[in-house]
Amino acid sequence: MSLDKVRVVFLGDTGCGKSSLVNLIANNEVLANSWTTVGCQIEVKLHEYKEDTSHQKQFFIELFDVGGSISHKISRNIFYQQINGIVLVHDLTNRKSQDNLKNWLFEIINKDGKDVLKGTNASADDMDTEQFLGICQLHLQIPILVVGTKNDLIDEKQRKLSKNLAFAQELGAEEIYINSRELRSIQAGSTNAVKLQKFFDKVIERKYFTRDNSTFYDRQRKIAGLQSPLSESNRYFSPFTSPTIVDIDNNNNI
Repeated sequence: MSLDKVRVVFLGDTGCGKSSLVNLIANNEVLANSWTTVGCQIEVKLHEYKEDTSHQKQFFIELFDVGGSISHKISRNIFYQQINGIVLVHDLTNRKSQDNLKNWLFEIINKDGKDVLKGTNASADDMDTEQFLGICQLHLQIPILVVGTKNDLIDEKQRKLSKNLAFAQELGAEEIYINSRELRSIQAGSTNAVKLQKFFDKVIERKYFTRDNSTFYDRQRKIAGLQSPLSESNRYFSPFTSPTIVDIDNNNNI
């Protein structure tokens, strides 16, 4: 039996731990040897949507681990097609990697070479919070999760400081801190596991169970004046709030 699927892209600076994170999520095992990803490494996870409810259903989740090297920036846009969710990854021991998350979002928004910053400040770094959120809400209508890695290498003071400066707070997105060298970081029932489950459920809901089920690629086409063939209306849903869910069997709202 074939299963429906969604695509989630993992973005962040080189060395921030994306590959270890993706391997932990997809294979439930610690990555023995790390390496620098060139291009994109793809893993697939079998996910139980709405587990232990009457709406439970299996989906495949494609996890795109995109290399963070600056030298491959121009060619990365090929991996940003038809994505349904974004995981922004930063190294808790490297403040710069957290500061760069905003630039990763704008790289996705500008994947087709469109100058979405025209009429605003010169760069994403120079934008104030209001400008930044306005552009994200217009161009990114898909769920976002922020993950801080190497949680085992910082002390409680550093952890609190990172939370106070959390990029996720600006987005209104969930954030988790993990140690990819420990299976218990995402063990069943843990706070991190619950947040991951909810994030993947949200990604699936956006694609299959909302009235506007367009992907990021479709959204960009709509913004350019082309109606997505997957969408029946021009309604926009904020990526930071819960969507309206439709029971596809009974055509009722959930």
